[in-house]
Amino acid sequence: MTRRTEWPDSPAEPGGDAGSGYGPTDTSAAARGAAADDVGARSGRRSREGAGAGSGFGEGAGRRARSGTRGSGSPSSSRAEKGEPRDPVEQARNICLRLLTGTPRTRKQLADALRKREIPDEAAEEVLARFEDVGLIDDAAFAGAWVESRHHGRGLARRALVRELRTKGVDSAVIDEAVGQLDADQEEETARELVARKLRSTRGLDRDKRLRRLAGMLARKGYGEGMALRVVRQALEEEGEDTEGLDEPF
Repeated sequence: MTRRTEWPDSPAEPGGDAGSGYGPTDTSAAARGAAADDVGARSGRRSREGAGAGSGFGEGAGRRARSGTRGSGSPSSSRAEKGEPRDPVEQARNICLRLLTGTPRTRKQLADALRKREIPDEAAEEVLARFEDVGLIDDAAFAGAWVESRHHGRGLARRALVRELRTKGVDSAVIDEAVGQLDADQEEETARELVARKLRSTRGLDRDKRLRRLAGMLARKGYGEGMALRVVRQALEEEGEDTEGLDEPF
């Protein structure tokens, strides 16, 4: 299995996790442009329809309405002056494109970000569905790359990977498929590599303390008690430690 760019240590917030360099799908400018053009066109149609509906009030009413808008000092006026779109679909599209630039996101992460910015549910759903259609949101690809990167980069076991993906809102069936790419043999080999790297720093400590420190490190990375004890016991034996009595759970 090839190595991927390492993911951040802790689960990221929907609006601002650090980039990993991995995109769950092709997030090229062309793909982003397709989504932007599609959703933007819909927004433009709604804006034109709204303008046409208001034309029945007459030119004078239109001038009064525009004059009232300029003098109202409302939040929407302020946003317009700053160049921010008023249409919620266009707002949602811009937010999602910014968040997806350089960093993959799950659908839930984007939905949470839109909700936090008070985007109406209908507009958020329209944009999220369209982004899924064009491949800018792909939770299955996200989960697969997350498992590969975090296992190789941080040595996380399946149990820890499941916890992380759940916090990002990935569906349980998608998680099961993603972590299924790690078999027991590969997981144990990674555990041995982790212990081998940590073993030198425990030399000089008594045997039980070494056991607790090494096994605790594996436990924090999601390895089960049985596997952790077996791997640590074998590593200590290779160093000439007496491992009698270490078959008991720690």
